[in-house]
Amino acid sequence: MSKNEHYTVSPEDNGARLDAFIRAAQHELSRSQAQKLIDERMVNVNGMLQSKNYKLKAGDIVSVTIPKPVSLDVVPEATSLDIVYEDADVIVVNKPKGMVVHPAAGNYSGTLVNALLYHCGDSLSGINGVARPGIVHRIDKDTSGLLMVAKNDYAHNFLAQQIKEHSFLREYEAVVYGTLKDDEGTINAPIGRHPVHRKKMAVTEKNSKNAVTHYRVIARYNGFTHIRVKLETGRTHQIRVHMAYIGHPVAGDELYGPAKVIQELQGQCLHARCLGFVHPVTKEWLQFETELPEYFTAFLSKINRG
Repeated sequence: MSKNEHYTVSPEDNGARLDAFIRAAQHELSRSQAQKLIDERMVNVNGMLQSKNYKLKAGDIVSVTIPKPVSLDVVPEATSLDIVYEDADVIVVNKPKGMVVHPAAGNYSGTLVNALLYHCGDSLSGINGVARPGIVHRIDKDTSGLLMVAKNDYAHNFLAQQIKEHSFLREYEAVVYGTLKDDEGTINAPIGRHPVHRKKMAVTEKNSKNAVTHYRVIARYNGFTHIRVKLETGRTHQIRVHMAYIGHPVAGDELYGPAKVIQELQGQCLHARCLGFVHPVTKEWLQFETELPEYFTAFLSKINRG
């Protein structure tokens, strides 16, 4: 059943934007969720619909209808998870290469979300909808490594804010084609949808967002370089796009690498090795690291032998 809430605008909130006011009144909602309620005509001011940037006046009556949650129809599946950390608010999982994070067209089972639903039951945030419960950030199907999941809406909003403010630590290791000349560097180039290939992202000025990637060389091999990468922003395919942009695509990358793919890697040689964030409740800094997976170390051994 839908829930109706009514608020009287105080003198202190005079001039506040409608979406910001709702976000403050409904602590479990994000700003984007508040805007969505306005767009879906679930909010009125003094009985009239208003835009999200409407400036409120003291004494206005704001009415908000919170719709009934949609029943989740993604099926829980008893899949083994490599759990690095878990408490009542967050869970950190080491995702294997080849596992899709959440259900989508063509992948309705075998995903991380299916496994999380079995493991956590109802204890996952619902902010990202019925297909992505708990998912605050993603890594690609063929990227392995650490992923943080929220077990309630408060934790989700708190963690998402850290991502937005770039205070969330994400470090990766990768093997890229070619020999990087500099021992370290920064790639600052905006990323948006590829103008022709809709499944790809690209460095482009059109309809793009700023993207910053820092890298450091760990070792150089014949035709390849092993690097550590730190994300300042978190755009779709960011590391893969940026490394290809500077002429050093990630080894095994079928989308951004050379046409002749390294089949033994079964996707890009990219591992999310380190994750750090402030805990939503304790406010402690938590940081986790994982060992490189077998596919990665086996490839390093191969290229090291020449």
